[in-house]
Amino acid sequence: MRKSLSFQSCVRYFKSIVLVLLFYPLTALGAQGHITVKGQSITIKEAIQLIEKNSNYVFFYNAADLKNIRLKNINCSGTIDKVLKEVFADTGITWMIQDNDVILKMSKTESVQQAKKAEVVGVVTDARTGEPVIGASIAIVGTSTGVITDIDGKFVIQANPQDVLKVSYVGYTTKEVKVGNRKVLTIDLAEDAQALEEVVVTAYGTGQKKASMVGSIQAIRPAELKVPSTNLSNSFAGRLAGVVAVQRTGRPGADGSDFWIRGISTLSGTTSPLIIIDGVQVSSADLNALDPEVIEGFSILKDATATAMYGTRGANGVMIVTTKSGQNLDKPIINFRVEGQVSQPTKTPKFVDGATYMELFNEAVKNDGSSDVLYSQDKINGTRMKLNPYVFPDVNWYDEMFNNIAFNEKVNFNIRGGGKKIDYFSSISVNHESGMLKNRSKDFFSYNNNIDVMRYAFQNNINAYLSKSSKLSVRLNVQLRDLREPNRGVDDIFADAMNTSPVESPVFYEPDGVTNHVKWGTTDRLITAYQGNPVAQLTTGYNDTFESTVIAAIEFEQKLDMLTKGLRFKALGTFKNWSKSVNKYSAGWNKYLLDSYQLNEDGSYSYTTSRVGNEVTTDLNNAIETAGDRRIYLEAMVDYNRTFGKHDVNAMLLYNQDELVNNVPSGDTGSQRLISSLPKRKQGLAGRFSYAYDGKYMAEVNMGYNGSENFAKGHRWGFFPSVALGYNISEESFFEPLRKVVTNMKLRGSWGLVGNDQIGGERFIYMPTINLSGKGFTTGIDQNYGLNGPVYTRYENNNITWEVGKKINLGVDLQLLNSLNIVVDIFRENRRNIFQKKGTIPTYLGTGSTDVYGNLAEMKNQGFDLSIDYNKAFSKDFYMNFKGTFTYAHNEITKYDEAPKYAFQSKVGQSANVTSGYLSNGLFLDEAEIDRYNQQMGSTLGAGDIKYINVSKMHGYDDDIVDVDDWTWIGNPSVPEIVYGFGPSFKYKKWDFSFFFQGVAKTSLFMSGFHPFGDNSLRNVLQFVANDRWSPTNQNVDAKYPRLTRKTSLNNTRTSDYWMRDGSFLKLKNMEIGYTLKRMRFYVSGSNLLTFSKFDLWDPEQGGGSGLKYPTQRVFNVGFQMTFNN
Repeated sequence: MRKSLSFQSCVRYFKSIVLVLLFYPLTALGAQGHITVKGQSITIKEAIQLIEKNSNYVFFYNAADLKNIRLKNINCSGTIDKVLKEVFADTGITWMIQDNDVILKMSKTESVQQAKKAEVVGVVTDARTGEPVIGASIAIVGTSTGVITDIDGKFVIQANPQDVLKVSYVGYTTKEVKVGNRKVLTIDLAEDAQALEEVVVTAYGTGQKKASMVGSIQAIRPAELKVPSTNLSNSFAGRLAGVVAVQRTGRPGADGSDFWIRGISTLSGTTSPLIIIDGVQVSSADLNALDPEVIEGFSILKDATATAMYGTRGANGVMIVTTKSGQNLDKPIINFRVEGQVSQPTKTPKFVDGATYMELFNEAVKNDGSSDVLYSQDKINGTRMKLNPYVFPDVNWYDEMFNNIAFNEKVNFNIRGGGKKIDYFSSISVNHESGMLKNRSKDFFSYNNNIDVMRYAFQNNINAYLSKSSKLSVRLNVQLRDLREPNRGVDDIFADAMNTSPVESPVFYEPDGVTNHVKWGTTDRLITAYQGNPVAQLTTGYNDTFESTVIAAIEFEQKLDMLTKGLRFKALGTFKNWSKSVNKYSAGWNKYLLDSYQLNEDGSYSYTTSRVGNEVTTDLNNAIETAGDRRIYLEAMVDYNRTFGKHDVNAMLLYNQDELVNNVPSGDTGSQRLISSLPKRKQGLAGRFSYAYDGKYMAEVNMGYNGSENFAKGHRWGFFPSVALGYNISEESFFEPLRKVVTNMKLRGSWGLVGNDQIGGERFIYMPTINLSGKGFTTGIDQNYGLNGPVYTRYENNNITWEVGKKINLGVDLQLLNSLNIVVDIFRENRRNIFQKKGTIPTYLGTGSTDVYGNLAEMKNQGFDLSIDYNKAFSKDFYMNFKGTFTYAHNEITKYDEAPKYAFQSKVGQSANVTSGYLSNGLFLDEAEIDRYNQQMGSTLGAGDIKYINVSKMHGYDDDIVDVDDWTWIGNPSVPEIVYGFGPSFKYKKWDFSFFFQGVAKTSLFMSGFHPFGDNSLRNVLQFVANDRWSPTNQNVDAKYPRLTRKTSLNNTRTSDYWMRDGSFLKLKNMEIGYTLKRMRFYVSGSNLLTFSKFDLWDPEQGGGSGLKYPTQRVFNVGFQMTFNN
């Protein structure tokens, strides 16, 4: 019986094909240098044709020199030099090999004409930048003689003084130069505005000429993404118009930026853009791991015309990355780059010393009306005088745990080459990052507790040209990540260091010669479980994590010109597998308290300690966790691209399907694990038709038709069309008088729909959920009437469907004076069907404990983005470029199912990331003011406490009491509404220098979780609290911190604008200086070098909270890059 081909078998065959196609070209390339020529009484031209047929070499010669020369019988094989020696023996022909070009010439004795020729050396450079033009063609007009420039833009050619050299290269204006009596030529080529026609990667990897684009798409040069960071996303902020990006942490291996395209447009589900690398959907972590050296193209798709073809996946914008391919080169180009980095925190919170801490603690006790202070004056004095570190500890926990700097290294090696039949690009990158943690474990144990990240990335791309019309491409990306870190969360370690009292205990007590373990210091003053020794927590274990990601793609392309010119078929299959394993090692630690101490006659101190609880083992225990998933994606496309006179027509139809499977199902219950194990599947059709007339008038229609299993039957398919128009007004004849100033001007406009099926944060959100051990149907306002048994925790709603966004974009592309490029886009999106929990169902209906969800909310997002690019060559040796971007994106909720107590508390009209809280009015001066204010916020008030405004009365409600319902919306969104960047770059001869500023505005951060003391806390005190607080001796009602209290003050820790700060900042984000030798460039660079902000407690880019997390890093980088092709 014949068995059917299973899905698993298909996957195995797919992997086998990938491996065969990856390694077969290597053998083909190795055999390429062996050439065989056989023939009887053939001409020179016939011999040349045989060599060209069996190799990648191309011959240049003067046909007159070879006329009527016949060869004897030829039968030879070997390298090109060996074959040429035998073929051209006794003919008087000599040759020179330049890359994969062979230049033939007659010897002096054979040709009078040749005697007149001389060797001419030259170099071809870009007229604007001075960079060498690699691969430019230099041919003697009227002959077949020609050469190609090498990697330094140089060439050597035999020419007569009267010869004219024709110099050409794609994207440049062809130039003719008479040789004359010159032996050395310097030739600069100017960019051809018409021939350049930059091709930008658009939806599904198709290329589109920039001049004919009508969508809002930004392409960025890969060189602009090279910053001193191991995460690619840290180069986005301020460099990509329309992209909002912030770096919230400096944690090694996880310090990538959070980023959004044109801000946030939804309240539910994912807000991040779709990321595509070589046709494969990947995560932001996969993008961050990509080395800029392997990137060929990077495009941001922003409006509906650019993203509609992605249907359900393109609602939040799309990032498309293509990696480098090989080139037809005789000798491969090899590139090597190595960097060494030193990093340090940009800024960390500052805390008081031990003596000041105790004085402030006592002040808090007195402020509560008690005279029973905790710390005696002798204790304070002994600590200030540092009499004994065990009796009078004053521990700077930060210094005990963290170094001031960390060292990182980065290496990349890549090779690019190929021939007529096969070309290839291969890259290997190794990144090493270390953390700032001191290795305290080495003092007591055998392991290292510092963070250490090793990342390995392999990229191998191969194109096989099966025929003149067929191409097979294989792309393989492998990412390996080996991470060692403390078993306590890295951010928790920072919080521990700053949350712990500096005076309660030393790090550890002196060995007593009896116990065989470390006597870690601790305290018995805390009621909470945490026992106040972050160094002990740091050293008692570590996690060892290994992650691997394999991304493979096979693409077949077939031109169908035999059917009709311009028709093409392309098929793509991709496979992505991610796996993760974590070995967790942990142990306990023995805690000791100071029992008693005494002053000895010699002025020293003796003391005794006691262990807390029983002795615990310090042997490491082990646990293992695993995770992983795999994705298979298939795509088939037919497109048509044809020009009929002045008419340009393009059409495309594409089918795709996607499957994502969880390799390690997760969940707390069997049903959750079952759902987790089910494949996530999608299908879709996409289409595009575009038309352009005479380069002036452009129109484009796109559509996506997609299906998702995330919804019930009848709601799984969505149709997402778009339409766009463009008008290149500068091509009109009436524009001619302005063309000297306005070189180019194009107007664009688009409208379209986009979809989002990733809503609700879980799968099958339309289905009900049931708690089998809950209460049954309940009634009554107080929910006290019910029966035990199964209960719905979420009701079924089969009508839940897509979020749909309607996007409108208006844009203009300008080029002024042939050197200043300006692109401006104004955008607006209205998002409807946003998933939301219903908030207007009365509790007396009996649904108080059951959630009801639906497509209930709506919001709009609007703004504009701007990019400026200015290029100026002041001379052959001096060149300048200036780049700037500005993005403004403001979102606003326009519909929300809610029942607020006061109208001003409605979410409608507010931004998605705005905080709710109270409005403050300084601090209370004295008890008399408290009595007059009639404030009732659920806590006992005193002089120096925060005074709040009666917001409800301010809005006209009859309410004389300030209570917990007097909250409103405060501050700006936590995600910046404005992001901008600007900076120049200069090049003078062999030197280059650049710097770039980046900033954000219209954003707020809320300080929380840092308040000292409290009922169960001995948290340390930030220095700003000691410097500017209300106190009995400084009754400043405008102080930055209210009165200190030993009790937890609900009044003073409420969310309010008192703790809201302006999160705007301007950073010197990057600076670099470099020097280029013949084939090597040395450079020094840095990132996050300077920060200008009103907020100075920690780096404002980290956002709100307490600042007690791994800080963003200032990085200094030294590197060199070497390129050669011989």
